[in-house]
This record gives sequence, C-alpha cells and structure tokens, in this order.
Amino acid sequence: MSWNPSSAHAAAGEIAQLVGLRHKHFIFSLVPDGELQTHRGVLKHNDLIGLPWGTQVFSHIGAPFFLLQPSLADLLNELPRNTQILYPKDIGFILVTMSIGPGQRVLEAGTGSGSMTIALAHAVGAAGRVISYERNQDFQNLARKNLARVGFESRVDFKLRDIAEGFDETDADAFFLDVQNPYDYIGQARAALKPGGFFCTLLPTFNQVEKTLYALRQNRFAFIETCELLLRYYKPEPT
Repeated sequence: MSWNPSSAHAAAGEIAQLVGLRHKHFIFSLVPDGELQTHRGVLKHNDLIGLPWGTQVFSHIGAPFFLLQPSLADLLNELPRNTQILYPKDIGFILVTMSIGPGQRVLEAGTGSGSMTIALAHAVGAAGRVISYERNQDFQNLARKNLARVGFESRVDFKLRDIAEGFDETDADAFFLDVQNPYDYIGQARAALKPGGFFCTLLPTFNQVEKTLYALRQNRFAFIETCELLLRYYKPEPT
C-alpha cells in the first residue's frame, strides 16, 4: 500500500478516496478485484484503477462519487489509533515553525499512533530521516502499521526505549517531544540536537508549560516561544 500525492491516475495498491453527497467520504486501498460497499451502493476497484484523479464515478445503483486522492489531513484524521493523536492544525504549525524540510534528520519521542511520525516522514522526504522513540511496544507496533499503510516506513527508524536513558543521536536538525512530562527530558533533548536545532513540545495544561519553560531555561535554550492555536470553521456559503 502507498500514498503517492504526485500521481495522476489511480493505481492498484494506492490509497484512494471516494467523496459522495454531503461530503461523505471513504478512504481505502485499491486492490484488483476488490469492492467498496457503501450506503449508496457498491463500487468495483477494477472500474476505478487507471482513472484520472478527480473523475466522477457511480455506484451500481447510480449514486455519484468523486474519485480523489486523500490529502495528508484526510489520512491523519482517519488514522487507526490507540492514543490521543495530533491533528493537522497543530502539525502544520509545528512543521513550519521548526522548518522541517527535505533531507533533514528529525527526532521524535513519543511515537504514539504515528500521526506526527507520518507528517514528519512526508516533510523530510525520501532523502531525510525520522528517528522515533517509544517505550510502549503496542503503540510502536500500530505506528509501524500506519507508516507502512502510506508507504513511509523506509523513512523512519523506530526505537523501543525509555528516553530517560538518552538518545543515540547528537546532530538532529529538530526534535519533537510528545510525552506527559517533557520537562524531565530537556537535557537529553539538548544533547541530541545540533547547535541551533529546533525543539518543540505540545502540552495541554499551564502547569506543564511552566515546568517545561523552567527546564528549557535551565538547559540554556534560547528564543523560547509559548503559544496557543485556535481553529474555527465556517460554512462555505456566501451571504
């Protein structure tokens, strides 16, 4: 299975999306001789494979759908999970703020279900590397499956370890720390970063933020910022 946002046509093995009335959508992998059963009829995969993305197709009872590639946001929102995941609103800001790009070497601690891991792997590209630490075997197993589903498993090194032991790397371009008590690991994170590398963590409570700020200052981090992200959707209808 793979997700190839640069392809022009739907191919066997690729992840596809069908969007019907009221934006009801289905994300699935195209398999020869496969079928997708929906509340508005059945669509055969063989009829979809080879079509240009954006084609309108119809179920066996005539219900219309658009055949589309899922966006990265679509994939992350539909990700199988066994933990709280990060959502596109936060992920996009983190990637831009830490200047994550092709060819970079990025550390992540707290793999969870792999949503951030997928976004990092997409950003660093085939020439980059993501090293993701997790201490829970079940979480890591699910993350591996999620990365394999989009075809990014070759871009990630998974490590099963308690991060209190520190990190093997010493020259990471950026570090994302997603654990409940990041303030206990700031020293280890600093040792893993290259000089001038970026560090980010996401916290739900002010008490955690306060402790983390203190630890960052104690470890001589500079240009520290704290922010809150808010996102509001509106109906896309003109007045």
